[in-house]
Amino acid sequence: MINYTRREFLYSTAGLLSLAVVEPVLGLAKKKPLLAFSTLGCPKWTFAEIDKCAVENGYQGIEIRGILGELDLPRCPEFRDENIASTRSLLEENQLKIVDLGSSAKMHFADATKRKANLDEAKRFIDLAQKLNCPNIRVFPDDLPKDQDDNETVDWIIKNLIALGEYAKGSSVNVLLESHGKVVDSDILYKIMHAAEHPKVGLVWDFFNMWSVTKESPKDVYKKLKKYIKHVHVKDAKLVNGKEEYTLLGEGEAPVAQALTVLKQNAFEGYYSFEWEKMWHPEIQDPEIAIPHYAKAIQKYW
Repeated sequence: MINYTRREFLYSTAGLLSLAVVEPVLGLAKKKPLLAFSTLGCPKWTFAEIDKCAVENGYQGIEIRGILGELDLPRCPEFRDENIASTRSLLEENQLKIVDLGSSAKMHFADATKRKANLDEAKRFIDLAQKLNCPNIRVFPDDLPKDQDDNETVDWIIKNLIALGEYAKGSSVNVLLESHGKVVDSDILYKIMHAAEHPKVGLVWDFFNMWSVTKESPKDVYKKLKKYIKHVHVKDAKLVNGKEEYTLLGEGEAPVAQALTVLKQNAFEGYYSFEWEKMWHPEIQDPEIAIPHYAKAIQKYW
């Protein structure tokens, strides 16, 4: 039996208590964000080039918006039934994961024909995501058409999200609505997500899309929508004469630090996906520069 003096006992007890407090803090500080990038930023790259860049720059995930300009992902050769096994093997060998499939499906249509076409597209993406072991697909709200009452449009977005959530039942795929287009006000998004409460329905939080229009604080937005946020788009830009001019991360005016801080403080476990809109804005930096830069620049926020 070891005998301690009172002073030794107090010192040892204090040390153990301090370790109990410090070790979780250190663990939290060491935790790094899960990084992905959207292929919107590299529209001229092959899938092999996309995979290689992700590996070389320490990414864990890839968000597929298109490959070589093809946005209808089920038509991409890599994702045809006869090639899916080899595509998955390549990803697994490199410890990469496809974390989101970005569809163009829009949820705001009341017209029966347009509504069906967009729902059918989203369903094809759900089916493909299941085959790829991808956890999410993205859909758009996307508009508040002048020829429809806004409340009616919001009701259609809710109904269509629920319909897709039901379709995804029994799969491992979530249907995520992006804060995008004219549906970027946090009150409208909360109304939609609250009404479409479904275990298979969530939100892609693009804080820049919201802030650039509404100027809402990301901290306030996150507090309102955090329950639904499953995936995050990160980008930076300057607003020049009312127009967005995209910049490398940390070089613009977007409230990047505030958004990333609130996510970090709340232990967000999803992917921080770099959305570099090279496909729509060919004048911005090439992916060879922007994608490696993001992987390094985001670390300073941690």
